[in-house]
Amino acid sequence: MKQENKKPEDFAIIEKAIMWLVDRYPEQVSPNDLAEWLGMTPFALQKMLSRWAGVSPKKFIQYLTLAHAKKCLAEKGGGMANVYNAELSERGRQYDLFVSVKTMTSGEWKKAHKNLLICYGWHSSPFGDCLIAVTDRAVCGLAFALAHGRSATQEILFRPWNTACIIENSKVTGPFAECVFYDGGEVSVVLRGTPFQLQVWEALLRIPPKKLVSYGGLATTIDKPGSARAVASAVARNPVSWLVPCHRVIQQTGSISGYRWGPSRKRAILAWEACKGGASIRSVGVHPMR
Repeated sequence: MKQENKKPEDFAIIEKAIMWLVDRYPEQVSPNDLAEWLGMTPFALQKMLSRWAGVSPKKFIQYLTLAHAKKCLAEKGGGMANVYNAELSERGRQYDLFVSVKTMTSGEWKKAHKNLLICYGWHSSPFGDCLIAVTDRAVCGLAFALAHGRSATQEILFRPWNTACIIENSKVTGPFAECVFYDGGEVSVVLRGTPFQLQVWEALLRIPPKKLVSYGGLATTIDKPGSARAVASAVARNPVSWLVPCHRVIQQTGSISGYRWGPSRKRAILAWEACKGGASIRSVGVHPMR
């Protein structure tokens, strides 16, 4: 998405549309029905969706169906192996954003960051208001505004960093927000968690755009079949949403839920990625922090 095409108010309309469409599934809904319910002309809806994700209203509705989610879900005929083979085969393509990840266990983090300074700021994104937190070198947190307000979002994101000095400074976080959502380029991320959480988050980074996996499939990938519930818990605690794509994990039935920043936002992110043809995020490496 180019900077000149961004409109922060677009997501409020997108979220409203998604909630209406979900309530009516599996009812057949036309683009004209959606436009009428939103109080827009069909042309205005077309223009807004084209600006938001370069997609027609008909395609937007299609990308939000259960059938589309099931089609993207890699469970049969090789399942996760096929997902990762696809990821490897596409490495010559051009992607908007490249993510370099450093990992640390909670114990290592405490030893290395006794006087850690974290700056945070609120910024607009294609998916509504976004909270970004950064250290002096990398993004360490990314979240989206909850219905309860910004303070509720901040409380959840900042909870693991109770020993750090956390200050608001949108001038510091602004360039990261522009890179992540609009300008593209390369961004560094630092992840702090238990060894199991880090293992799950690293597996998330290998799921390419336009592909989805189930919690059970992800558990099998990390050689822990039968631990789908523990995997789901680790996915839910991902501190850097969007960049570490926890949104690409759904129920085995194709149902989309379990996103702490809201199921409508998860559906919007998946629809946006489907519309963009996968030209979004690519991991360029995961390494332990030294």
